[in-house]
Amino acid sequence: MREFLSSLLDLLLPPVCARCRVASESPLCARCARELPRLEPGCIAPAGSGLTALAVEAPYEGEIESVVRRYKYPASGILGLDPAPQALLSVLLRDAAARVPPRVPDLVVAVPQHPRGLRRRGFDPAGILARRLASEIGLRFSARALVRLRDGPSQTGLSRLARRANVAGAFAVAGGRRIPARIWLVDDVVTTGATLREVARMLRRAGAREVTGVCVARTPDRSA
Repeated sequence: MREFLSSLLDLLLPPVCARCRVASESPLCARCARELPRLEPGCIAPAGSGLTALAVEAPYEGEIESVVRRYKYPASGILGLDPAPQALLSVLLRDAAARVPPRVPDLVVAVPQHPRGLRRRGFDPAGILARRLASEIGLRFSARALVRLRDGPSQTGLSRLARRANVAGAFAVAGGRRIPARIWLVDDVVTTGATLREVARMLRRAGAREVTGVCVARTPDRSA
């Protein structure tokens, strides 16, 4: 419902830049597209991560951290339906995807939430971004390919070892299905890469040969 109402507001309101709110036919005006914090260009494959590559667009600090928090933890009432954070993060995710070597994926998936976590939050942040990315560039998206089996504590504040233990065995491919060869795995923020690593392991066991992580931002601790 939240996604529907936010999309409706996006349609009804005049087009503006998601960052500075000036009139703009594009999600970001030319000035904001230049000024928005970005990481150095490149697409990397973290050693031992199980990922073929990892594309990330922005640093998770300052302005970008604030936008991610506004998107994932929206205010109550009508203010929480502001479409600007989602629009801005969607631009960053699309630009991250443009870093990926030009091999069209067979499927786009997002790191899944546990049903209890989804009920608490009321929406799926990574899933919404992944769906929008797939729609914008004409790719197939599945919200049901992956499931989260365990509703563990948030990764925020945990050590590297604790993060790995927290997500170990926490994900599965739904219904024992076979997964296509080339996958884009979407998440909003990557820190140590423990979650991406665990989901990639499940995808490869189910048949994926290439698993590329596509994320909006990464924290200063970016090793995986």
